[in-house]
Amino acid sequence: MDQITKEAEALIPTDWGTFRMIAYKSKISEYTPDFALVHPDLNKEDIVTVRIHSECITGDLFHSQRCDCGNQLKEAMLRIENDKGILIYLRQEGRGIGIINKLHAYNKQDEGFDTVEANEVLGFKSDYRSYKKALHILENLGINKIRLLTNNPDKLGAFDDSKIKILNRIPLEIASNVNNEKYLKTKKESLGHLLKG
Repeated sequence: MDQITKEAEALIPTDWGTFRMIAYKSKISEYTPDFALVHPDLNKEDIVTVRIHSECITGDLFHSQRCDCGNQLKEAMLRIENDKGILIYLRQEGRGIGIINKLHAYNKQDEGFDTVEANEVLGFKSDYRSYKKALHILENLGINKIRLLTNNPDKLGAFDDSKIKILNRIPLEIASNVNNEKYLKTKKESLGHLLKG
């Protein structure tokens, strides 16, 4: 179900450097493939810096201040460029509930619910994401040892039965703002994210 196939790749110059962008098709339509941005000087025999990033249209594209996603993506890209690593971008918007339901959840948050409660009031679990496809992508790229850029214990746990070994976790903590303080507190207290603040 989570198996992927490599469909296309091209060199993409970005604000952070040039990367090989590789699209991976799965059961999801071709229009929304998962993809990897791979540094052209990647040494797969080394310990590879990896960021697994779930799509956040509001944060990544429109720089919403309701979350820390866009800033995490920016910081991850800087680190991936510096370390000659890999960013995996998974198309699981809104912790897997999609952009329309995510906007409904935002309205519930405006009524006073936190990010977990908002999902539950709408009839969803707090998080539907899976990271199995990320593991398949890393296997396809021939990666065996990584340092993972994350605060999310679920991402760490995804590697428990994998041949790919996490040798180090690199925190990716972003300073809060007035619009996302409650969101970050909920990530820490209700979802177990490894945050200092």
